[in-house]
Amino acid sequence: MRCMTSSDKPGTAADAPTETAATAGTAGTAPVATRDWESAAADPQYRAAVVDLLGALAYGELAAFERLAEDAKLAPTLADKAELAKMASAEFHHFERLRDRLAEIGEEPTGAMEPFVAAYDGFHKQTDPSDWLEGLVKAYVGDSIASDFYREVAARLDTDTRELVLAVLDDTGHAGFAVEKVRAAIDADPRVGGRLALWARRLMGEALSQSQRVVADRDALSTMLVGGVADGFDLAEVGKMFSRITEAHTKRMAALGLAA
Repeated sequence: MRCMTSSDKPGTAADAPTETAATAGTAGTAPVATRDWESAAADPQYRAAVVDLLGALAYGELAAFERLAEDAKLAPTLADKAELAKMASAEFHHFERLRDRLAEIGEEPTGAMEPFVAAYDGFHKQTDPSDWLEGLVKAYVGDSIASDFYREVAARLDTDTRELVLAVLDDTGHAGFAVEKVRAAIDADPRVGGRLALWARRLMGEALSQSQRVVADRDALSTMLVGGVADGFDLAEVGKMFSRITEAHTKRMAALGLAA
């Protein structure tokens, strides 16, 4: 799912200030969010959760590179094709950073990515765009949901891992590009807006469904997220997190000129 990010889009989930367990800690133990990787990774379950997270992100970046290269074939102009090629290159560099980090901490990158191949490939198969505009909306709306989720999780990670995760979520320039192109298409033919709004709603449902399946299938990740490892969410905070992600989606739709 991962491709675009939400770093420069209006009203992203990451914008919402929230007090988290990451600032609380437990008696006698510094919260994970204040510790470095070496200290935090002494907990084998936390280490396993981070390896899963980096593996999921790495395959997501690799899949994003592949998809942007494919989307470039649908580009209506040479300038558009070149712009997507530049974005694809940025995604591949993000993949390389994650791959290298996994190797650095003694993990085999391919093995870390393998558990997430089916989920990512399934999402992309279910949401294969039929034209150039659907591809842009998918990158801007669909993949940004995953980025919002990873940003929420990053706040609870050790300082070294958090820095890396936020770096690879940096926007590749797709946000402004997609908004400009989609709004221009709707201005030229308002009927396009209805079709793309339906498409965006479908993307929202598929992205959330696949994300939930991935977390449910990986014990270390799910335990971390619900508070058993590191500075996880409690159930009330999980609800707030998804509310923030949904609100950010609504604002992205408005930026595109589409009804949520």
